[in-house]
Amino acid sequence: MKKMLKILPILMVVAMVLLVASPVFATTIGGVSIDPSTNSANSVSNIGNNILGIIQVVGTVVAVGVLMVLGIKYMMGSAEEKAEYKKTMIPYLIGAILLFAAVNLASWIVGIANSIA
Repeated sequence: MKKMLKILPILMVVAMVLLVASPVFATTIGGVSIDPSTNSANSVSNIGNNILGIIQVVGTVVAVGVLMVLGIKYMMGSAEEKAEYKKTMIPYLIGAILLFAAVNLASWIVGIANSIA
């Protein structure tokens, strides 16, 4: 366990460096070449909007499915199980709120960026 606690921060730093550095070296995204002299920003924006839409749909389906399972288990459970399900619902609700807020915030930022450009 102690060994994992030492390795985990190192892996997180490596992942952050790779994720931050990878867009810097990119010249194409999904076969779309990015050239500042052309109007390729619209195609990149369309790709970003498609990705946000997919994340929102998949996240919504998963969130509703998990909520249905938790709700059925809560209705069928005993008093002790209901207390346990209440504890598991708090992280679920926080995760669902973060998912919906993140996707909507990203869509809002894209809308502002498109209105500026």
